[in-house]
Amino acid sequence: MAKGIKFGERQLDCSQTRIMGILNVTPDSFSDGGSYADPAAAVTAARQMLADGADIIDIGGESTRPGAPEVTEATEIARVVPVIRQLRQEVPACVISIDTRKSHVAAAALDAGADIVNDVSGLAWDPELAAVTAHYGAGLVLMHMRGRPEDMQSPDFLVYDDVVKEVATFLACATARAMAAGVAAANIIWDPGLGFAKNLSGNLELLRRIDQLAAYGYPLLVGPSRKRFIGEMLHESEPQRRDWGTGGVTAYLAFHGVELVRVHNVAAMKQLLLLLQACRSDSGKERA
Repeated sequence: MAKGIKFGERQLDCSQTRIMGILNVTPDSFSDGGSYADPAAAVTAARQMLADGADIIDIGGESTRPGAPEVTEATEIARVVPVIRQLRQEVPACVISIDTRKSHVAAAALDAGADIVNDVSGLAWDPELAAVTAHYGAGLVLMHMRGRPEDMQSPDFLVYDDVVKEVATFLACATARAMAAGVAAANIIWDPGLGFAKNLSGNLELLRRIDQLAAYGYPLLVGPSRKRFIGEMLHESEPQRRDWGTGGVTAYLAFHGVELVRVHNVAAMKQLLLLLQACRSDSGKERA
């Protein structure tokens, strides 16, 4: 498959690693909860991320951190739709993703101007999400997770015989369901779900063998940003102090040709990717 992501009539070239900026309009997300509850503040933050180099803005109205409770569809819609609508009006060309596992929320977000649905449940929560995505011709991120955010880090969910094969099998099955509902293969993106029902060793195994997931041919989105496993490795309890660790994983993913990284600190990761690309190409060489 081509190195790109389709949504509607548009396509995002992914011949180089692209950045998805995280915009949580929630009171309880693990890193930035409560920072952008006001729609105007959220749109300002989104515009800054775009200026810093984000290629996609991923807007979420429900925290999916470990232990997070579910919120109602009405609450989620009230949080995300005003932000999406205003951002679409102010920056018509921007690419917007809605981070939700619920079909009614996705429909409201796509009506408001979103381009991509980012489903952390991989269609396990709401099977109707695929049909909604197909109706709008939107992109669809299918992520691997076991259980729900409330219980996904339960000991039973952390045990795998082969985490890479089991993640790939889950995503392949989700892809088949999406395509049966009418989602085009070119619109599907895979996310291995770092930190979602994985422990430190599981996360590292997925990263070490990321090429095996890429071999299935679907663009990959990987979200290492400030995750707990980075904190465990760095002995750093504060998520905002994990950006250097996030940068290490981001560089590794870019070396392996991953199409999308989902991050909080867009400016820092954009610098990293620009310099990485310059060092790998002839354009970065000094001329005599």
